[in-house]
Amino acid sequence: MLIDFNNLNINNLSFQTDFEQKTKNFLDEWFSDGDTVKVQTSGSTGVPKVFEIEKKKMVNSAVMTCHFLDLKEGDKALLCLPVEYISGKMMVVRSVERKLKLIIADPSLKPLKYLEKEIDFCAMTPLQVENSLDKLHLIKNLIIGGAAVSENLKEKIFNTDLLSRTSNHIFETYGMSETLSHIALKQLMPEPEDYFTAFENVSITTDERGCLKIYAPNVNAEVLQTNDLVEIREEKQFKFLGRIDNVINSGGAKVFPEALEALVKKEIPNEAVYIGIKDESLGQKLILVIEGNQSADLTEKISKIQFEKNFHKPKEIIFVEKIPRTPNGKINRIELIKQITKGL
Repeated sequence: MLIDFNNLNINNLSFQTDFEQKTKNFLDEWFSDGDTVKVQTSGSTGVPKVFEIEKKKMVNSAVMTCHFLDLKEGDKALLCLPVEYISGKMMVVRSVERKLKLIIADPSLKPLKYLEKEIDFCAMTPLQVENSLDKLHLIKNLIIGGAAVSENLKEKIFNTDLLSRTSNHIFETYGMSETLSHIALKQLMPEPEDYFTAFENVSITTDERGCLKIYAPNVNAEVLQTNDLVEIREEKQFKFLGRIDNVINSGGAKVFPEALEALVKKEIPNEAVYIGIKDESLGQKLILVIEGNQSADLTEKISKIQFEKNFHKPKEIIFVEKIPRTPNGKINRIELIKQITKGL
């Protein structure tokens, strides 16, 4: 279905699917007299929780994104993310604020399946993008969030015909529920960038651990302390290195799994996750978990990778049928460690 926010009459719309009904429920909450709406966190780094956020601050967040992407009244957008989470809610709020025409598509792994005409804006998870490579050319402005964009996926995007299309732009996002979606973007296409650039009115610093601190008063009055290790360049740009709570201490050496995963994914097409399992001599044993059937070919490719340090080589490689994920597509490392530990 399509909702035209420049000519909105909810009573004249027919919300048929379960997802369309959830979207209507959020719209009813949004247009109610209340000043806040409820948002659920993904639970990727802890227990999922529900909290209330001010509508005014969600509008401020929407304005930042719409300005950055130069979205105009009447532009077409596609909603294909769950509206329980901030990512889906913000797609609706951006459409309300900028009076977009919003196409509603169930948040499946192939959200562009029925898309035939060009649209101006869409937000997707990396898994959705991976299953939509043949139709990315139909999106003028695509933002990818919910999880890091792997090197393997970047290569797949580069292998499409998008490089010849200067009018198509793809960005990776940085943000969280507390920042009301993203506060920084990193361009992947047409000119790939290494650093995220924070929006206007967003200040970034690091604490004594090297973890990012965010002050974005338009969306959150508090200084937000993250557990994300970053490298800051100039005042507005930063490179994500990994989460400090994911750091693996093996034999007295600190290992950043996200950096190693990016290296591995340049060589193999499968999802790959580094985890640390308790070990008497090492403290934590470095294990690489590969999604898919056991393969001697993949194991050989990994053995040939030129790791910066010898201890970056996994002590063991484990193949699993499916790596657990949260409902919005993020790798659930806590659950994965539980599963692997149980199976050892």
